[in-house]
Amino acid sequence: MTEHPTSHEGRQPLAARPQERARPRQEASAAGLPSDVPAQPGGPADRTATAPGTDTTVPNGTSGTSRTSSAPGTPGTPAETAGPVGGPVGGGGAPGAVAVAVAAQSPGAGRGPDGAARREGERLRFVGAATRRIARGLDLDEIVLGLCRATVPTFSDEILVYLRDPLPVGDERPVAPFVLRLRRTDRLRLSELEGEELVLVPDPDPTPAAELCEVRSGGALAEVLRGVRPVFGDSAAAKTALTELLGPEHPLPGGLRAILAPLRGRRRVIGAAVFLRRTERAGFEPNDLLVAAQLATHTALGIDKAVLYGREAYIADELQRTMLPDSLPQPTGVRLASRYLPAAETARVGGDWYDAIPLPGSRVALVVGDVMGHSMTSAAIMGQLRTTAQTLAGLDLPPQEVLHHLDEQAQRLGENRMATCMYAVYDPVSHRITVANAGHPPPILLHLGGRAEVLRVPPGAPIGVGGVDFEAVELDAPAGATLLLYTDGLVESRLRDVWTGIEQLRERLAATAQLTGPDHSPPLEALCDDVLDMLGPGDRDDDIALLAARFEGIAPSDVAYWFLEPEDAAPGRARRLARRALARWDLEELTDSVELLISEVVTNAVRYAERPVTLRLLKTDVLRCEVGDDSPQLPRQRRARDTDEGGRGLFLVNRLARRWGATRLSGGKVVWFELATRG
Repeated sequence: MTEHPTSHEGRQPLAARPQERARPRQEASAAGLPSDVPAQPGGPADRTATAPGTDTTVPNGTSGTSRTSSAPGTPGTPAETAGPVGGPVGGGGAPGAVAVAVAAQSPGAGRGPDGAARREGERLRFVGAATRRIARGLDLDEIVLGLCRATVPTFSDEILVYLRDPLPVGDERPVAPFVLRLRRTDRLRLSELEGEELVLVPDPDPTPAAELCEVRSGGALAEVLRGVRPVFGDSAAAKTALTELLGPEHPLPGGLRAILAPLRGRRRVIGAAVFLRRTERAGFEPNDLLVAAQLATHTALGIDKAVLYGREAYIADELQRTMLPDSLPQPTGVRLASRYLPAAETARVGGDWYDAIPLPGSRVALVVGDVMGHSMTSAAIMGQLRTTAQTLAGLDLPPQEVLHHLDEQAQRLGENRMATCMYAVYDPVSHRITVANAGHPPPILLHLGGRAEVLRVPPGAPIGVGGVDFEAVELDAPAGATLLLYTDGLVESRLRDVWTGIEQLRERLAATAQLTGPDHSPPLEALCDDVLDMLGPGDRDDDIALLAARFEGIAPSDVAYWFLEPEDAAPGRARRLARRALARWDLEELTDSVELLISEVVTNAVRYAERPVTLRLLKTDVLRCEVGDDSPQLPRQRRARDTDEGGRGLFLVNRLARRWGATRLSGGKVVWFELATRG
């Protein structure tokens, strides 16, 4: 048996699995077989039938199943194939076994009306069990494997399965040229091993075949595939088609009997299956063409469904991933880490999301939300709400106002568009955090000493209810503390209620912090992994979003803040104040650049401001300067003409600053720029 790289299932020779060997040869003798001749499917001309009611069991050895003939067989008559060991067998037979014609029938046995009816019943039972086995496959490889295991050696001694490469999906137009790729080959044979026992072992020398075959338009293979119906391999058209399929350098060994069965899906031929029998086994009968047609049809339709499902799952997965942030920002004074886990492979699309949005003044907005439901619609609504939250955060609205506008947006999206959301804003300068909640599980704050507390945040109503107010609370955010925002999939399942899960999460965080000692915070990434490790086998009923923020803050000594009256002397005063701060921080080499840029930005602010202008310098890994005024009009860089007296200030800022930007606030705007410090 040869397995191609596309197969997911490795196999073990049956010789290494004595528990699955066939019954001793004494049972074969009791059934009328000579004790010194191995039983073969459809054996020599003087073959003897198994006595009615006597089971001759031969384990498959490749899928954990066995095959049993529970009634007299005939040459070329397929018997039934069952499911896994211990499972029910349709149409009779011992539980957990698969009916296989391993005993040859004596001359004259099975003839007449009764014999024909019996053979037809065997065929029907085999087809029913084989198609059930094929239908159990969920993906392409499982379906192809099911076809191979159901037919070898019950129906054929060897099978080759070719599929179109690439496989077209739905109404997608196939790629030209028409190429078939060998997807899988299976071949088993009966052999003597260890004295008196008969076992099935993999054949180390399967029929060679070409890996790729380009189907020529108008060729013999194209004609057979176009006809859809299976054909015997000894016909003139089939011989030429098999030579084209297997390759001229791989002719079929003499005496092999074959059936070439096209695999046609809902709209087009997607491949071909070749069933082969050796010379010591009776050849295929006309009714076997009907069996091959049934197997090919069920396999092709199953592959069609698997490919369509795979494409839908891929689209859903991409939709979900593109609506989540590729990476988190690393703003000044806070470190971030996140995790997202789908509920299961079969339900990977959900409505959970997380986000971290930098705000003016080195602040950062932390958002975690959960749209109700698991579908493409939930993922699409999640994307719209996340985009809305980013837009509202850019306006620097208070957290409760952000939730209010999200509630209105959810109602505009349609009825029953509901979600929960937690929105928090962290200020590293004041070491404070402002939190508003819309029906979401409360956050947990892990302090530096190892104490974990569930923050008391008003729960609020979910987004989409409408007509409700949201309340924000302001809390301390000490340096070294870690804030954990999460969705209910982490703490709620069929095995525990939400508050039990929250308490378990709090205890888990406290226990993890104890391992690092009272003076050190646990590593952020490892902390997220440890939190997810608390999930048990029954705790993945819902998808999970997790956002962890380690508060580092900015020391007061690294902050300089002033108010400037909107007058002509303001730029000069701003330059003097900045020069003193840089000298205190030992950053004199930046004095010239900072004075020039501050002068330009403050001059522009004073021109339009009616209230005092704010000037703030922050020293972290970069030097950040922020100038705020009460004018909502944002500055725009433009190219000044040679005759213009102004309009070059932002051009200088753009050329000299490492980064710069402007953000509109509820009461004006902030223009900021950053300069790299030494190193």
